[in-house]
Order: sequence, then C-alpha cells, then structure tokens
Amino acid sequence: MDWSSVIGLALALAGLLVGQALEGGKMASLLQPAAFAIVIVGTFGAVLLQTRLRTFVRGLEMLRWVFLPPADTRAALARDIGQWSLTARRDGPLALERLMENTADRFNAKGLRMIVDGIAPDKLRQLLDVEISAYEMAERQAVKVWESAAGYSPTIGILGAVLGLIHVMENLTDPSKLGGGIAVAFVSTIYGVGLANLLFLPVANKLKAIVSRRVLQYEITAAVLYDIATGDHTRIIEERVSSLLHEH
Repeated sequence: MDWSSVIGLALALAGLLVGQALEGGKMASLLQPAAFAIVIVGTFGAVLLQTRLRTFVRGLEMLRWVFLPPADTRAALARDIGQWSLTARRDGPLALERLMENTADRFNAKGLRMIVDGIAPDKLRQLLDVEISAYEMAERQAVKVWESAAGYSPTIGILGAVLGLIHVMENLTDPSKLGGGIAVAFVSTIYGVGLANLLFLPVANKLKAIVSRRVLQYEITAAVLYDIATGDHTRIIEERVSSLLHEH
C-alpha cells in the first residue's frame, strides 16, 4: 500500500469538508447527484471520445497503481542479472536457455532468447529499444486518460453550472425549486475543479513517475543483455546492477 496516496487523498477531502464546516455550511449541500453525474459522465465521455477503448480501459486499470504500486523487483532482477552473467561467462550464451524458461518477465525472456539465438549485439539492442519505446508509448497514452480528465472536468463543471442556472431561470415563479438549481450550479463547478486538481492530475503525475521507473528498469536490463551478448560480463555489468539498485 502506498500510504502517501491514501494520506494525500484523505487530506484533500478533509480540507474541503473542514473548510465547508468552518464556513458554517452543511456537508449535505456538497452531495449533489445531478452535479456529480454531469461532471463524471461528461468528463469520461469526452476522454473516451478522444481515446481508443483499449487505451481507456488500460488507463482505468492503472488507477490501482496509485494505491497499490507494482512490486519493487529491482533486487530480484539484480540477482537474475548476476546469474545470467555468470552462466554466460562460465557455460556460454546457449546455457541461458534454461534460465529463460524460469523468467516471468516477457521482456527479459525475449532478450535472453535473442542472445541464445545468436542475434548480433547491435541488432539485439535495437530490437529491445523498439520494444521499450512501444511499451513506454502505450503506457503514457493510458496515463493521458487521467491528464485529459483533468483538462476536461473543470469545463464540464462549468457546463453543469450553466445547466443549473437554466433550471433556476425556468422556475423563477416557483421558489421551492430555486434552491436545488442553484446548488447544482455551484456544486458542479466545485466537482469539476476539485476532481481535476485533487484527483485526476495527481493520479496522472504519480502514474507517469511509475511508468518512468519501469521504463528505466527496462533500459538498464537492455544494456545488461547487450553487454552479455558482446562478452562484457564483469565490471560493466556490476555498474549496471549498481545503478539499478540505486535508482529511485
């Protein structure tokens, strides 16, 4: 569990609710289902309009990383790299095939397979770089789901406010309906701006940081596989492992 995300979200909500209470307002006045529906449905509808369905779903799936980030596999990868290097130096590149069968990560297994198949080191590095670029582009496109939501929700909130005011104008002769329309108008704006700045944008920034760390790890792994393919099995690989363990 990433407790910084949990505490941050709790503080953001507490700031709004405590501020509302200190101003003498009622908590119930912030609960407007109509305003929530306008902002949430409208925002994600706009995001889906500009995004492929697969990318949109991937973006939603990545939300769990904000609170349950991917496991830190750096130490395990460092041990695997040491084993790859030792095996290649002692028994030759073909011996990596038996290690490849126990490798869960598809990227690592693909790199080991290319070494076993005897692909030239430069070509191997080129293919792995293409793989990394494709992965990074796909993941960053998914993260843009949340960036786009942060951009659209304030405007959708303003649309909700306008709809609320239209409702007010239509019922000027019925004072009993004026309060609800005005509440929807103002709360829609709060939902739009609040969700953008307290949820959508922070989620996007955290996901971008996670994707960057994963991409960096793949880049270090690609460099190690290149070193193994070229026969650099000692100090250079140790430096790669050191940088892997010390990246933040």
